[in-house]
Amino acid sequence: MKLAEYIPYYKRNLHLALPVVISQIGQVSVSLIDNMMVGHVGTPELAASSFANSVFMIGMFFGMGITFGITPLIGNSFGNGKLNEVVVWLKNGIFTHLAAAFGLSLIMLGVYFILPLLGQTPEVVELAQPYILLLCITYLPFMLFFSVKQFLEGIGNTKIAMHITITANVINVVFNYLLIYGKFGFPEMGLNGAGAGTLISRVAMPILFFIYIVKIPGLKRYFVLAHQQHFSKQKIISLLKIGIPIAFQIIVEVIAFSIGAIMMGWIGEVPLAAHQVAIGLASFTYMISLGISQANTIRVSHQMGVKDYKALKMAAFASTHLVLVFMLSMGIVFVFARNYLPFLFTPDPEVVKIAAGLLIIAAIFQIFDGLQVVMLSTLRGMADVKLPMFIAFFAYLFLGIPTSYLLSFKLMMGAQGIWYGYLVGLGIAGILFYLRFQHNLKKRA
Repeated sequence: MKLAEYIPYYKRNLHLALPVVISQIGQVSVSLIDNMMVGHVGTPELAASSFANSVFMIGMFFGMGITFGITPLIGNSFGNGKLNEVVVWLKNGIFTHLAAAFGLSLIMLGVYFILPLLGQTPEVVELAQPYILLLCITYLPFMLFFSVKQFLEGIGNTKIAMHITITANVINVVFNYLLIYGKFGFPEMGLNGAGAGTLISRVAMPILFFIYIVKIPGLKRYFVLAHQQHFSKQKIISLLKIGIPIAFQIIVEVIAFSIGAIMMGWIGEVPLAAHQVAIGLASFTYMISLGISQANTIRVSHQMGVKDYKALKMAAFASTHLVLVFMLSMGIVFVFARNYLPFLFTPDPEVVKIAAGLLIIAAIFQIFDGLQVVMLSTLRGMADVKLPMFIAFFAYLFLGIPTSYLLSFKLMMGAQGIWYGYLVGLGIAGILFYLRFQHNLKKRA
């Protein structure tokens, strides 16, 4: 295909993706801003934030993955003009996601008791335990927000979630400043202040969605019609059949990074803090690619609904081009600014030195990270989720983590060895997801 043929697809994909990208930046900015503010409190606090977030993210991303399952189902129905089916998915989706959120909240509260068993220093554990409790309370409102967000993205509305996320970010920054440092008469809570700020902002998110739903007649109509529908065991099972494999796809990567963070804590407090700095920067660029990829899922699901496989292929490759060019550009920034970017998070020169070395590896692995996330989003849009789940499990846990352990502790490469293991896992996953997509196209040719 000539480049000129892709230009209309670049434009359509970017038009849909831009609000999603801003929304994703907002999501990761909550964590990024927390790290920046906490890092200036002290290195132990930054290490505790890294440890607690690495563990908590496993449950949080699993829940997010379950909500992602509704997007291709609604996108397919919406693409076919089946309004009744759309609202049935909406009602059963919100019920399924809230039930899952309640169960996962209880599981994550149990994590509090196993933190001392994960090989971290006593000071890090002591700081992390109350912080992770605050994060657990944020889970239910966060899941409710994502349930509605994924529904809206399925019908092609990506702007409302963007506006809410930006507002929630402002709320988070304000309360972080007040509660971490004890400004304007508020208590000085340090790391727990970051947790409280995150809680307040995440409670605000579904409340803001409710205000939008009440005030916009076209949007309110979907929810009124959904309320009139019956619960369907078959629909709930269908949602879980797609949502749970997506959740596992996501969390095997999150688990791999979380195990890497735990292993980093075995090396020491300073490498763990440096890991949090570098992963925060890499996560920022990843979330932008994820935003483009989520828009890609919408585009692919709509084309699947009308069985236009040529347009599906063009839309998918257009998103791939956008993601790879962006990730390559950010990799160049990481290499040349590696000695300066970590100072945004910490003044500790030892932390900065280690983080700078990790950013060189991040510059390489994020290209593969971009490939795997956009290919995975294409497969989700095609409702192909089971085999990709096993591919993710194989690449991240069977190849990536053992490589990290071998390089870091057997070949004595330290912190960088763990990140080279990440590179192996992401590279293999990206290539295998691409081959799976090509296989799917050949079946429909």
